[in-house]
Amino acid sequence: MFGYRVPAPDQAMLISGGRRGLGGAPFRVVTGHGKFVLPVFRKTRFLTLSMCEAEVTETCVTRQGIALHVRAVIAFKVGNDTESIINAGQRFLSDQGQMSVLTGRIFAGHLRSIIGSMTVEEIVTERQKLAAEVLDTSKVEMAKIGLIVDSLQIQSIDDGEVGYIEAMSAPHKAAIQRQAQIAQAQATQASVEAEQVAARNQAEYARQTAVVRAEYSAQVDRAEAQAAQAGPLAQAHAQQEVLAAQTELAERAAKLRQQQLVAEIVKPAEAEAERIRVLAVAEAERMKIQAAAAASYDRVALDRMLIDQLPQIVKEAAGGLAGANVNVLNGADGLGEIAAGLVAQGLTILDSVRQNLDGQHPRTGSDGGRDGDDGGAGDRADRGLEPGRGGTS
Repeated sequence: MFGYRVPAPDQAMLISGGRRGLGGAPFRVVTGHGKFVLPVFRKTRFLTLSMCEAEVTETCVTRQGIALHVRAVIAFKVGNDTESIINAGQRFLSDQGQMSVLTGRIFAGHLRSIIGSMTVEEIVTERQKLAAEVLDTSKVEMAKIGLIVDSLQIQSIDDGEVGYIEAMSAPHKAAIQRQAQIAQAQATQASVEAEQVAARNQAEYARQTAVVRAEYSAQVDRAEAQAAQAGPLAQAHAQQEVLAAQTELAERAAKLRQQQLVAEIVKPAEAEAERIRVLAVAEAERMKIQAAAAASYDRVALDRMLIDQLPQIVKEAAGGLAGANVNVLNGADGLGEIAAGLVAQGLTILDSVRQNLDGQHPRTGSDGGRDGDDGGAGDRADRGLEPGRGGTS
């Protein structure tokens, strides 16, 4: 649009003509937006707000009187506030390149002043402190011309051919060289140790390889030997199984023959012995029964003989009474009582004889028993009659 002007992002537009700017400035400041400018009646100029650089190379004398060649770089720009733009526009609008020249001169003066109050050791070891002090002392002066410093870098410090800095660094160099030599020796030692470890590892690997090969060879030899012995071993094993089978067959045959011998000889002999034993027992039992029967027959015969002889015994007893002086008190009844008594005595004698025969051994001869029984019975008859005679007298 005709008459409408817009500054770049890193520029400040200065409009002169018409009313004055802030603080009585001869121009108005426009940044970040456009402005309608009347042609002919207004005039616009642009001031850069971008970063600028100034280089300083100066020979400075330290507090020790040693001359040092110092090289520094300053990064600066116009301040973003309106006051800084007005101050910089009034000084550098027509020749903006003078900002770097003036800035370098300002910093060169401050640099000589500050280095003159410091020693070489401080300057070399505390460069950041030097830069901070230079910035601090130049801040007010730079603000007056509308400039601000972003950074100050001390790039190099050299004493020329004096050799002070080099002498000052000699102990450090020696220490560094010593440390470097120690580090080199340590590195060499570590390398040697690493080589020795590698050699040991290789030797150990070779030993293990040899052992493995020997074991493998031994296994192969054993396998071949076993394979060579497999045939004879199998044959021997088969023969052993055959012998075992034959032994088992022989044992079974022996057991079978033993069973046959038992069945053919022992069992018949046992059966014959049992038959003879049974026959002997039966014979003994038969003889016992015959003896018992004979004894029983003898008793029956004796009893029968006693019974047959009882009338004779009574008769003999009565005959003994015939010559006795007997008084019969009760007549016929008394005589009957005497006869009854004689019969009772005869029966008692018969019973005693039987009991006496029962107490004798069965093997006693029948004739002797009868003789003894007869004699005992006769004696008992005589003894039994004697009280009768006494009682009847």
